[in-house]
Amino acid sequence: MTERAQKVWKAFCGELIEQPTEDQAQALATAIREIANEHQYYQCCEEAGVEDMVVDARVLYELADELEN
Repeated sequence: MTERAQKVWKAFCGELIEQPTEDQAQALATAIREIANEHQYYQCCEEAGVEDMVVDARVLYELADELEN
């Protein structure tokens, strides 16, 4: 697991009441993929003529707030 993935996993585990399981790691990965799928958009880089898939951080913070409320 990369350092970046470890930070996300540690944050997730810090909110759990019980010890995390491998199923929960898979569920978290699935949720992250769904978030990217639902909130992605393409931004064209005119100089290079390519499109990059982008997810706006503001949208992610709003989603987190919705989940908490």
